[in-house]
Amino acid sequence: MSHLLKSVEDGVMKIVLNRPDAMNALSRDMMTGLNDALEEAAGSRDIGCVVVRGAGDKAFCAGGDVKSMAAGRDHDKTYEDKVHDIRIRMRVSELLHEMGKPTIAMVNGVAAGAGLSIALAADMRFAGKSARMTTAFAKVGFSGDFGSHFFLHRLVGTSKARELYFTAEILNAEQIEQLGLANRIVDDANLEAETMAFAKKLAAGPRVAWWHVKKNMKIAEEGTLSEALDSEAARMIRTGETEDHKEAARAFVEKRAPNFKGR
Repeated sequence: MSHLLKSVEDGVMKIVLNRPDAMNALSRDMMTGLNDALEEAAGSRDIGCVVVRGAGDKAFCAGGDVKSMAAGRDHDKTYEDKVHDIRIRMRVSELLHEMGKPTIAMVNGVAAGAGLSIALAADMRFAGKSARMTTAFAKVGFSGDFGSHFFLHRLVGTSKARELYFTAEILNAEQIEQLGLANRIVDDANLEAETMAFAKKLAAGPRVAWWHVKKNMKIAEEGTLSEALDSEAARMIRTGETEDHKEAARAFVEKRAPNFKGR
């Protein structure tokens, strides 16, 4: 059984973490497949949006495979080799956060540890009412990985982020919504349909503009106001030259919906 499934529909790549019996814990094969799928999506003109979810209804992803960790399969590797290996695996968070198209985590059930980190790396999160989120790392004596320190404090503030790390509190859907960790809380029965409908709407949008929005957001998050303004100025002029902008302007005058081509 493949630990990673992917499909493409109406410009949306849906990626499924497929270990439901293990609450979709991250195996090496899953991480390799996830990285490859995200690389493919990032480089494909046919993909306008990416959705990541977990198989089944119990978990988005329970994080690292603790059973595999306990077996100590990497005991013969040096410290430097281990750091290199985990850093390569964490590339998936960079891809979700920085690829030039919208990414959505569909949080069905538990998102814990690295599973939470991956969900936070996406541009947006749609969560079911049964969703639960927890940093979890403290419970197994880890500090945390896959970018969770970077993303969490930006979403909830540094004080609350530290609390969530120190306590590994399990957040329910109401708390997730109050903290702004999800863009939308959806009835479990409607989560797939609502997330995919939203993703397809984005995929049908002005994809060149989305690419530049992602670049602007990265600069705004990490740079100065002056750098953000410089980026916005350059990218406004660039997107104003696209066929999509010109089509949207015509559609506005003609009082119809625009037909974007991603050019």
